[in-house]
Amino acid sequence: MELENNTQISKFLLLEFSEEPEMQPLIFRLLFGLFLSLYLITVVGNLLIILAIISDSHLHTPMYFFLSNLSFVDICFISTTIPKMLVNIQTQSKVISYEDCFTQIYFFLLFVQLDDFLLTVMSYDRYVAICHPLHYTVIMNAWLCALLVLVSWMIGALNSLLQTSLALCLSFCTVLEIPHFFCEFKEVIQLACSDTFLNKTMMYFAVGLLGGGPFAGICYSYSRIVSSIHRISSAQGKYKAFSTCASHVSVVSLFYCTALGVYFTPAVTHNSHSSVTASVMYTVVTPVLNPFIYSLRNKDIKRALRKFLRMATILEPIVLRQKKC
Repeated sequence: MELENNTQISKFLLLEFSEEPEMQPLIFRLLFGLFLSLYLITVVGNLLIILAIISDSHLHTPMYFFLSNLSFVDICFISTTIPKMLVNIQTQSKVISYEDCFTQIYFFLLFVQLDDFLLTVMSYDRYVAICHPLHYTVIMNAWLCALLVLVSWMIGALNSLLQTSLALCLSFCTVLEIPHFFCEFKEVIQLACSDTFLNKTMMYFAVGLLGGGPFAGICYSYSRIVSSIHRISSAQGKYKAFSTCASHVSVVSLFYCTALGVYFTPAVTHNSHSSVTASVMYTVVTPVLNPFIYSLRNKDIKRALRKFLRMATILEPIVLRQKKC
């Protein structure tokens, strides 16, 4: 197969949702409407969470600090892939430029790792709150919370830079068709005609260490939480603790099962449609569920949202009068 120098490549082709002629044009419009709706729900829902937490001093606690960071990351995460996909569906184009593809890879890896780390930090926060309630404010102090988020950003940025830099060194074949709706890292590596042993080794090492490690930490945290809940004598106390953790566990299960499934599926049994479905689950569905699962069932967030919206309603006429003056 003919090689093409990576400096001469100008574009990749994203084939998912556009490789089957019978999908046009009605299904394209349905897909556009569906993903646009999911994108807007994710952005507006998570943005409301952030504004509600900022505006209410009662929510300036470690749990809500991590939740606001998760909401911000989810907005960035879904914005990495969906807008380009919507443009391609609307224009019926398959093209993504070489530069845009690797930029998308970098930010996708960054935000998926940040989601991973923040879910882990949130499980640790719940572990301390339930298993060590008397020492919670001492352990989860402002300095530690800020440090945990900062370290998450640093590790995510460094690993994303390493993975993307290694991929940029690859030479690609003339066939540059990606069977996906975005530049999925694993799919792009498989298109290379040069040796990808180092890339695949580093990819699986990062997934095992930065994905499997936090997942093991989450499992350990919740095993200790379950053990502590069983020791609670009050039935109401048990229900409250379980309901607090159930939301987080459901999102963690969805995120990890689909994400790890994509990267550890053997190449022999790999199916592009199943891979896309799994990717949609953790790149689109999980950020959409974040406002509903974490917040709309939370009385504090509901109160803060009502307070914020009431404040916005009061301020709107004042701002309009000032503009007229």
